[in-house]
Amino acid sequence: MSSEQKSVREIRINPIVPTESVLVSTARGMRPKKDEERITRDTRQYVDRCPFCVGNEDRTPPEIKAYPDSKNWDIRIVPNLYPVLGDDHSPNNTSFGLQHVIDGYGRHEVIIDHPDHGIAIHEMSREHLTNLFYVYQQRMEELYASDDRLKYVLVFKNFGPAAGASIPHTHSQIIATPVVPEDVQNEVHHSREYYNKFGNCIFCSLIDEALTFEATIHDRESGEIRRKINVGQYVIERGERFIAIKPFASRFEWEIHILPLQHQADFLQATQEDLADFARVLKRTMARLDKVVGGVQYNFFLHSVPHGGEHQSCENSYHWHLEICPRTSIPTGFELGSGLFVNTVSPEAAAEALRDAEIELDELGK
Repeated sequence: MSSEQKSVREIRINPIVPTESVLVSTARGMRPKKDEERITRDTRQYVDRCPFCVGNEDRTPPEIKAYPDSKNWDIRIVPNLYPVLGDDHSPNNTSFGLQHVIDGYGRHEVIIDHPDHGIAIHEMSREHLTNLFYVYQQRMEELYASDDRLKYVLVFKNFGPAAGASIPHTHSQIIATPVVPEDVQNEVHHSREYYNKFGNCIFCSLIDEALTFEATIHDRESGEIRRKINVGQYVIERGERFIAIKPFASRFEWEIHILPLQHQADFLQATQEDLADFARVLKRTMARLDKVVGGVQYNFFLHSVPHGGEHQSCENSYHWHLEICPRTSIPTGFELGSGLFVNTVSPEAAAEALRDAEIELDELGK
């Protein structure tokens, strides 16, 4: 391990959202602390009391859709029993003084990813993952078309209690909202500014850098190497159409982003061939993550260009992607109070460990 990887203390600016910064402080990783507990995954195929298991369909709200059908489903969509947004109230937007209220209108749905209760993402077949993301596409498209008031549809997955999952059976969720979430709006805004200034998509530029850029920075006085960036240093996986990258300014120790290699603003534009390669890269990436940080709790979420209005001009500046955020530490008061993420693992060291992980032939082949 290099001296750079042994001790890093620096504030890194997110190139996509420059107002967001990360303090990489590897020395902090040596202090006594309580990490998020790694969970022992329930690998059972069927659990009698689980409402998401096959045969227990009557324990969920009425089914929205099932694939391929309700009797022999591989993927199933149901309303969330405890939705954060719903369509059961009439619009009630009000303002009083500086306080402005928008009615909590929207949709909140659960996608039961697989009939197998305890299967992990990296254990699912490539074909099943391709179908799962195709189902995401279909449902997003249907929700956008269902109501003009829905400005954004977010797909996400919580795995483990620390990540917000209340049911262990593998599932993901879709929330359609009347506003564009702040994180997405920030990405859209800053990527558009970059495009207007340089004429390029910043996501595409970051991919190009990851695949072609290398540099050695020396100390002016001593001549010693201060930093060395190698081609592919942040690349975790690469397929024919997709790439998995460790962000230079990673908010979370083992954070990984997966992006199309060719520019594509809207996830709904991805073809079946695209989704098949995306499934392969995701499967291999999650296998590496499981090998290095087994039992990790995580969130992943899909960021795609918002639909309608002012966002129609973002076709060339925005680039859809999946963000995978393992939850290996608990946010501190400093992070919550400052908005500055603290990462105690060098992104360079994390990327190297993930790349070097030996994954089974089954993961390589499917």
